[in-house]
Amino acid sequence: MSVANDTVHDRIERARIELSPVQLTAVLGFVAAVGFLLLFVQEPLVHDSMHNLRHAAGITCH
Repeated sequence: MSVANDTVHDRIERARIELSPVQLTAVLGFVAAVGFLLLFVQEPLVHDSMHNLRHAAGITCH
């Protein structure tokens, strides 16, 4: 796998090297869309489902 002290900076650098510009654009677009939804969609049902999606993806938020 990877070393224990793998940082976010290391992961971003690895992604920059391994991914094509089209793939990077798609990833950034997806992250921007999810970020927009999490920040501006406060409908409780949508907000809760996005919260659960983040947990399912392994993102700890609290």
